[in-house]
Amino acid sequence: MIEREESRELKERVVEINRVAKVVKGGRRFSFTALVVIGDEVDRVGVGYGKAREVPLAITKAVEDAKKNLFTVPKHGTTITHEILGRADAARVLLRPASEGTGVIAGGGVRAVLELAGIRDILAKSLGTTNPINMAKATVDGLKHLRRPDEVAKMRGLTISQVLPYKAPEESERQGSDPERGQTPAVPSSDA
Repeated sequence: MIEREESRELKERVVEINRVAKVVKGGRRFSFTALVVIGDEVDRVGVGYGKAREVPLAITKAVEDAKKNLFTVPKHGTTITHEILGRADAARVLLRPASEGTGVIAGGGVRAVLELAGIRDILAKSLGTTNPINMAKATVDGLKHLRRPDEVAKMRGLTISQVLPYKAPEESERQGSDPERGQTPAVPSSDA
């Protein structure tokens, strides 16, 4: 199983490149920072941040950092298992599961993280700062705090069907279990 995971190719996406200045005695020294998201577009994703004097070096460092921070995302089909609010510093990102065919409704760094995590249908909303670094971190925080129904069921000592959201019983089951349905006495009409 480990060999199969390693064989999956990791794709990288540069979210933001920023020029930063360090003020020294002789003036300003410029360097570049890069925010990179890597993932296999199935269930593993990681976010990395790198800084160097040249852009390609900064991206390379960011990719190395992202590889150290890879984690697996619990999914339910093409979406996430439940609604969650991810937090990182001043950024808050609300992640909500969506029905199939919705697509990834998210912007910027949040979209990059979700797409490379292999999530196809999701609704996301940024509720705090729009700083790309913190938004990406908040998205990762939300995804890391997701739980699978089997984990929750085991923790609570219930079955998986008891943990999952309420599902209306089928029509035939409803008639048999509901004493008032189908056996309601006829109400006399006012015409008689």
